[in-house]
Amino acid sequence: MAVTISHPAELPQRQAEKSPNKTIIKYYDRESKQWRNINWSKFAAGVMNAAKALAEIGLEPGERIGIYSPNMVHCLYTELGAFAMRGVVVPLYATSSPEQLRFIVEDSSMETLFVGEQFQYNNAYRVQKEYGTLKRIVVFDERVVLNPEDKTSKYFSEFVRLGDSMPNETKVKVSSREAIPSDPALIIYTSGTSGRSKGVLLLHSNLMYQMKVHSEHIPVYGPGELSIAFLPMSHIFEKAWTLFCLTTGTRIAILRDPKKVLEALPQIRPSLMCNVPRFWEKVYQGVNEKMASSPRILKGLYRRAMAVGQRYRLDYWNEGKRAPLLLSMQYAFYNRTIFTLLKRVLGLQRGRYFPTAGAPLSDEINIFLQSVNIPIIVGYGLSETTATVSFYPQRGFKIGSMGKVMPGLDVRIDPDNNEILVKGESIMSEYYKLPEETVAAFTPDGYFRTGDAGRMDPDGTLYFLERIKDLYKTANGKYIAPQMIEGMLAKDSIIEQIAVIGDRFKYVSALVYPNWELVRRAAIKRGLTEAGTMSVQEMAANPEINRLMMARIEAAQDSLAAYEKVKYITLLAEPFTLEKGELTETMKLKRRVINEHYAEAIEKMYL
Repeated sequence: MAVTISHPAELPQRQAEKSPNKTIIKYYDRESKQWRNINWSKFAAGVMNAAKALAEIGLEPGERIGIYSPNMVHCLYTELGAFAMRGVVVPLYATSSPEQLRFIVEDSSMETLFVGEQFQYNNAYRVQKEYGTLKRIVVFDERVVLNPEDKTSKYFSEFVRLGDSMPNETKVKVSSREAIPSDPALIIYTSGTSGRSKGVLLLHSNLMYQMKVHSEHIPVYGPGELSIAFLPMSHIFEKAWTLFCLTTGTRIAILRDPKKVLEALPQIRPSLMCNVPRFWEKVYQGVNEKMASSPRILKGLYRRAMAVGQRYRLDYWNEGKRAPLLLSMQYAFYNRTIFTLLKRVLGLQRGRYFPTAGAPLSDEINIFLQSVNIPIIVGYGLSETTATVSFYPQRGFKIGSMGKVMPGLDVRIDPDNNEILVKGESIMSEYYKLPEETVAAFTPDGYFRTGDAGRMDPDGTLYFLERIKDLYKTANGKYIAPQMIEGMLAKDSIIEQIAVIGDRFKYVSALVYPNWELVRRAAIKRGLTEAGTMSVQEMAANPEINRLMMARIEAAQDSLAAYEKVKYITLLAEPFTLEKGELTETMKLKRRVINEHYAEAIEKMYL
């Protein structure tokens, strides 16, 4: 059951009083190589210890602290402890570079930074030496080796002992009682697909509004459920979902290394999971690759199962209609056999509610997932809207949409450019220290400008069309929607990543990072036997392999208008990565960075 609170500062103690011995957190212990449990009593004590230590160092209401770490329970102790002291939390992605860290430390004027592992500590210490206002670094992982010259940093276990006194506990309790919904809670710096980061200032009232509405309209939560947190808890999607789980008493398995999610899922078998489309694209491609090499009889069985699943789940179950008896029997058979086997291999057999957002999900992949009874819930939201603006109802959703607008929010479409405009209690307070940008982000009558083009049905079903800033205008005056083209071409499992180019050019081109193993197999099958011994760099430069890849793209883009079709490609030997600054944490392309990094290759496609 959800607890009723007016401020997150109340949450840990209220839950501990109600259910002290119930598990709320699971985490992987690297020493024993086992998953360990933390109950509400221990969790509340961890939050209180962090809050007391923050009281000891004199954290003032409104003062900023940073959390720069992969997902760890220490992040929650620190964040909720700061909330109890009316502090403001600035979450940073664990992959943030020293330059990104320096900007956020300086812009937010934080004096205390909590870091997770060696990578984050090294960057933080470097920034501390260069930027004097960062007074202290607190390190979560005690295996981190501190710099011999570092005389101020402490491990988290040392830090929390600073607060071991009754006066500090009293300070925390007084501060928690004085906390009000209009207190600032978070400054989330947008990773941004272009331009400088902006600090999105969210209030506790924004968070509490979302918790209230979600608990009223999401039917799946509570101690019997288990959610896995593998997306960064520094991102508003996972952060808001984690707070929802804590509010409702839903257990959370915290995954420290997101790259190990496929390994962890069969161990955890979550019933709930936030996710991004890229994960589901990988699942879909993996299934297709497996079926492509399967015997003909198995392929036929799979096709029949998918046809039955799609008809039963989308034409009947989703519409609230009773399916014909024969169809119901066929579906029951395939669900018990093929679909259950698929989900068991993935670790998703207990799945009940998988929110999916962060980027558009193709209709083809959505239909596949719905057909095999993987319960994804497509939604839409931004940091500035405290995550959710719309999401699928459990039944009656429309494929291709982003679900229905959340109750209490007012959404309209700008008639001039189709921009989605949102007003309501979940909308950010401001862009931190950017008054002009804040004013520009709202219409004169108070609607937030999302920057996304969309449309809306009379029943409140919302559709995403394109990022307005991502729209390309070719030299011929035609508008191109690159995300739509990329989504269409990426359905082919041979394409791992693709960035469509075309802004101000006379035609469309693309940078393509393929699945090189599949390329090698396809080339050998075409008679290019020497591909078996070629390096990736040699394959990328090989004219025959380039022609092979262009033929695959031409087949995939057959339904596009002539001016939308990719005319030339450049094959990449290396993928776009977070580390090179080419992707956001939700795997969206940073087009400006990609255009800079591959300027020479792009220029060659237009000579």
